[in-house]
Amino acid sequence: MNLGSPETTAVKDVRKYLDEFLMDERVIDSPYIVRSLLVKGIITPFRAPKSAEAYQSIWTKDGSPLVHITMQLKDALQKKINEPITVAMRYGVPDMKSAYDEMKRICPDVEEVIMVPLYPHYAMSSFETASVHARKVHMDEGYSFKIKVVRPFYNHPAYISALADSMRPYVTGNNTHLLFSYHSIPERHIKKSDITEKHCLNVADCCKVGSPAHDYCYRHQCYVTTWQVAEKLGLPKERYSVAFQSKLGRAAWLTPATTTRMEQLPKEGIKDLMVVCPSFVSDCLETLEEIAIREKENFMEAGGETYEYIPCMNTQDSWVEAVATLINI
Repeated sequence: MNLGSPETTAVKDVRKYLDEFLMDERVIDSPYIVRSLLVKGIITPFRAPKSAEAYQSIWTKDGSPLVHITMQLKDALQKKINEPITVAMRYGVPDMKSAYDEMKRICPDVEEVIMVPLYPHYAMSSFETASVHARKVHMDEGYSFKIKVVRPFYNHPAYISALADSMRPYVTGNNTHLLFSYHSIPERHIKKSDITEKHCLNVADCCKVGSPAHDYCYRHQCYVTTWQVAEKLGLPKERYSVAFQSKLGRAAWLTPATTTRMEQLPKEGIKDLMVVCPSFVSDCLETLEEIAIREKENFMEAGGETYEYIPCMNTQDSWVEAVATLINI
């Protein structure tokens, strides 16, 4: 399961997609009436036309890059395992029910379905909503097979190796600064997911202080991914940094913000920059349009000299092998 995309770049389809996405109570965690007024009355009417234009800048002859790449990943994985594979999107099409029904059609006697949310890190607005949604559709439709959900793999050796493999051609023999840009989330989500109710964003240097909260802490898991990949690539601490992108609304989100860092880095003497987005395994709007286009413009306008976006793992062989490992068949 991946995130999803609008069916087309038409404003009406983008509005439909945004409504489904933003009305998810784990994305915007306000009471339903407040969320409905906010999304349908303010955000979607203003955001849909701008988002449609952004999608148009990355759309391909095969449609949405994210959906097409996920389908390609399925095909590549199918060559490595015998079990049948279907694809679902959390929002948009193909939906979860369609994926389950397709699995039943391919394998009428299926006894267990292994669901792989393509989110390396735990967050209520990504992994949690994907797994909860998959289980709800399974229960509502009364399917006889069991569900097994693959846990976040932010520190799994196969994922770390595949991510490092995707970056190695860009960073080897290169002294350019590397920015790890992760999708941001509201700070309140971090605190809501804290099972101890007192660690995350409360304890000094909380991501480095051991706690059961780390099993559900997106921020901690992003930093662990960064540290492990940097070690795998032999990057000294001064060669890389972390930021968080794609903020929505006025609430406090994780910082530093990627867009802010683009303005600051040239002033700090960093004129040459590479950016990688490890929270995404497939290139999408947030990587191809936001990072590769808009943030590049911000960096260059602030005084940067060179800028390179490192693509997601997409369908590289080591990532396909990693998914096969994560499935643990």
